[in-house]
Amino acid sequence: MSLDVALDALKAIAEETRLRIVALLAHGELTVTDLTEILGQSQPRVSRHLRLLVDAGLVSKHREGTWVFFRLVEDDRRLELVDTAIASVGNGDAVLEADLARLDNVRARRSAAASEYFEQIAPIWDEERSLHAAADTVEAAILAAVGDQRLGRMLDVGTGTGRMLQLFAGRADRAIGLDSSHSMLSVARANLEHAGISDWELRQGDVHSPPFDGASFDLVVIHQVLHYLDDPGRAISEAAKLVAPGGRLLVVDFAPHRHDFLRGAAHRRLGFSHQHLVDLFDQAGFDCPTIVDVEPPAGQDGLTVTVWLATNRTPAIEAHATREVA
Repeated sequence: MSLDVALDALKAIAEETRLRIVALLAHGELTVTDLTEILGQSQPRVSRHLRLLVDAGLVSKHREGTWVFFRLVEDDRRLELVDTAIASVGNGDAVLEADLARLDNVRARRSAAASEYFEQIAPIWDEERSLHAAADTVEAAILAAVGDQRLGRMLDVGTGTGRMLQLFAGRADRAIGLDSSHSMLSVARANLEHAGISDWELRQGDVHSPPFDGASFDLVVIHQVLHYLDDPGRAISEAAKLVAPGGRLLVVDFAPHRHDFLRGAAHRRLGFSHQHLVDLFDQAGFDCPTIVDVEPPAGQDGLTVTVWLATNRTPAIEAHATREVA
């Protein structure tokens, strides 16, 4: 970090309100409304302080519908400055402790609102879940397929309740959940906060036009999303573009079935054959050596859940060598 950059960062947090803001953002992303309530200050004043922190490169922001969320940047050098500044205040500071207590209240209210929304759609999901193997059985198959290595940068496309982010918590260097529904993102945010999971980020966006740079993730997950889409092939193609050379694309969905009533639950497709997705992977430049079927409960005409794990054919070493030559 250059001297000018370091000075700008230090100047930005050398003010009480801005130090309180970064101390709060160290616990996760927040909106202007959240910060206004916690800090007991006006919206224009809080917005002005946030703008200064953004300009100093300490805080980033992203829009989710009409809401804007703020979070600390992913820069280790800047975060070290922030951590040092917060630590210098010390545990037990009355002002920061009061801020954290109000943060808990904001999160509790947000969690209650998310739970109320989820209760409205839960009956549909409960009926669907009763047709396939228990969640822990399916998740064990997912974990076995992926293996126990570090996951690097992870993206969960159509994150829904954020369950995949929870499942892989602690194994990814950076984990992002993408969903088009602000309501579902609220559910995911509440679940992740309740679970005490850190190092996650949620973004609102379209599965067919994800707002990320190409080849920027080591693992991209599409869990129980494709059957809702009119064009699952395009979703696979767009997700594949986000996978770094040598990276992996994990898809979990239903095998072909005859439960037509699920169309009433917005299912556009009644499952996918092994070969259908293998062909889509192949068109995107991926090999799919791992396919696992998780059968429904014995004696039940239920839903088979299939796990596909495909790998980008372009090896990481080759891509690195190409960049060096260029």
